Amino acid sequence: MKKSKALLLHEHVPANWYHESLKVDLLQRIWHATRFKAVQRFALKADKVLDIGCADGLFTRVILKTTQAKRIIGIDVVKTSIKWAKKHYAKNSKMKFMVGDGHNLKFKSESFDAVFIMEVLEHVENPLKVLLEVKRVLKRKGYGIFLVPSDNWLFKIVWWLWLNFYPRGWVWKDTHIQTYNGNFLPKLCKKAGFVVEIDYKFNLGMLNLVRVRKKS
Repeated sequence: MKKSKALLLHEHVPANWYHESLKVDLLQRIWHATRFKAVQRFALKADKVLDIGCADGLFTRVILKTTQAKRIIGIDVVKTSIKWAKKHYAKNSKMKFMVGDGHNLKFKSESFDAVFIMEVLEHVENPLKVLLEVKRVLKRKGYGIFLVPSDNWLFKIVWWLWLNFYPRGWVWKDTHIQTYNGNFLPKLCKKAGFVVEIDYKFNLGMLNLVRVRKKS
């Protein structure tokens, strides 16, 4: 079977990249801690939650605790990461992991109270299609939280150094196929038909988080 473009882009990324990064890499711990705080600041309670691009489930667990969800489903195109997450979080009955693609969500319309996409939209072929799928599976008045690199000048410098000189960074080479300069993310969300409630830049402007609401 032919591999998808997303799989080909991420074939060098270890299945448990984020889990291991927090254990062995101080810079990664600092970076992810700021992401966790931003989500904890803006996430709202939700009973049923979807995490698109969940990787090894590290952020999924943070989302679960923050939203106090009764059920959270994490999906990713990378089968090895899903396999690892299923095993690692097997004892947590509130967490479920599945192989899945944000471009074509295998869920009924209006299935979720909240959908999270954490630093994933820069990796997808058609971000607008993904957002339209998110809107479809969200319940009326449900919300989404999306996080992307803002691609400001500082991030571009840091990312270049990370890819070319940092010992563990090379695995992400060529994985960013979309750019979110300026206010492109909130504009894209509005184009998809969402109401943008929060537009927040942090980490010296290198990351952009938006919280959106599905219209009633």
